[in-house]
Amino acid sequence: MPTDDLAIKRIDPSLHNDDLAPLPFEKRKWGWFEIFNVWSNDIQSLFGYTLAATLFISYGLNGWTVFAAIVLAGVIVMFLVNLSGKPSVRYGIPYPVMARASMGVRGANFPALVRGIVAIFWYGVQTYFASTAVALLINSLFGVSGAPEFLGMTLVGWISYVIVWTFQLALFLKGIDWITKFLNWAGPLVYAVMIALMLAIWYQAGGGLLTELGNIFSGRGDYAGGTFAAFMAVVGTMIAYFAAVIINFGDFARFSKNEAEMKKGNLIGLPIGLAFFSFIALFITAGTVVVFGETLTNPADIVARVDNLFLTVVAALTFFAATVGINLVANFIPPAYDIANLAPSRISARTGGIITAVIAFFIGALWVSVISAIGIAAFVDTLGAVLAPLYGIMIADYYLVQKQRLNVQHLFSAEPGTTYYFNEGWNRKAMVSFAIASVFSVASVWTPGLESLSGFTWIIGAILGGSFHYALMRKGSVVPFVSSAPAP
Repeated sequence: MPTDDLAIKRIDPSLHNDDLAPLPFEKRKWGWFEIFNVWSNDIQSLFGYTLAATLFISYGLNGWTVFAAIVLAGVIVMFLVNLSGKPSVRYGIPYPVMARASMGVRGANFPALVRGIVAIFWYGVQTYFASTAVALLINSLFGVSGAPEFLGMTLVGWISYVIVWTFQLALFLKGIDWITKFLNWAGPLVYAVMIALMLAIWYQAGGGLLTELGNIFSGRGDYAGGTFAAFMAVVGTMIAYFAAVIINFGDFARFSKNEAEMKKGNLIGLPIGLAFFSFIALFITAGTVVVFGETLTNPADIVARVDNLFLTVVAALTFFAATVGINLVANFIPPAYDIANLAPSRISARTGGIITAVIAFFIGALWVSVISAIGIAAFVDTLGAVLAPLYGIMIADYYLVQKQRLNVQHLFSAEPGTTYYFNEGWNRKAMVSFAIASVFSVASVWTPGLESLSGFTWIIGAILGGSFHYALMRKGSVVPFVSSAPAP
């Protein structure tokens, strides 16, 4: 099909710029490897490792059961992102534009804003954590220690923080091709270093490693809710870990050459990649019990116990690459598009990225001294709970209401009577669906009696949002004219 079928013929500056416009087929260069590396960098952060390692020892489950739960979570996430990525591959549009179909051309600003706030917050926090890897490198090379602190960070800490912040912004400003190169380099490198660390720990642990692995795989069965509840808790926790990327996966899927490449990358990167990374984390964690006499789930703590300058330098660079990778994937590119969607005529994705970086600088800079001490987690969890119904609404609208067909021209039009204009640009039925579903999602964060459902908040919120939306939308006409452009 000719690429100009996706070209917007009547441009409304309040809804259109070059970053939000449908990406022409000839500019879609990503294959399965690039999609795989999106997930590699998402999984391989310091927090991702700690989470995987902790799951094997926190619920008293048999190790094979934990593996099964992790793989199942990977399959579920793969299914969810295949759903959210498909329309972006087909029409070349990012998430904020896709949201216009269900929320209205003006109403889409709401989910974009909420997603942007969550991402900017975590971008600042992850920038700080990436800077600790750089600080570890500097301190190890130059023997710096005991320096005075300002706002919880030493001079080395501040220098490291500025270095990381500047590096990420510069990489983003170089464009998607440079970001792709970084992700393609960082993902495999982190795997290589983690395998090397596993082999080193295995060598030091000797035969004791297999004994400790046997202890982990035997399971204690002491989880209060029983084996099935523990299994589902692991599944829910892993899904929640990827929740932020699930909703805006279209921001990356639009660069895919075709849907088959996207699905192949998701398959290798999620259930397969997640299981492999968890396997490495399990071996290293078991080895720390033998070598150091205690269970260490933080890679930085493991490296700190090993008096080896070469390992410290390599590990610090690896932690830096891994954390920057997830920051670009989950917390930088999404808000850049989301902010651009608020005022396309004045804000490009490039400008949105600069705004993201500036706001996030102060969040990360104040993380140690202020933000981490005021119970901000509940605030962020609440915003995350708000995202769940929005995903359900978007998916139910595209697959059940719109029947997988969108009028691309009308996604960029605010003329009354066009498909996605609804009520002055807002789809009131979608907003009602969101309001009802989000009550439960948010309540699960704040209501004491619902703690046991915390791991499933996202899934339940998405199901409720989608169900309510479909029930309300099926009562009226939806698509007066559609474009059925096939995937390239």
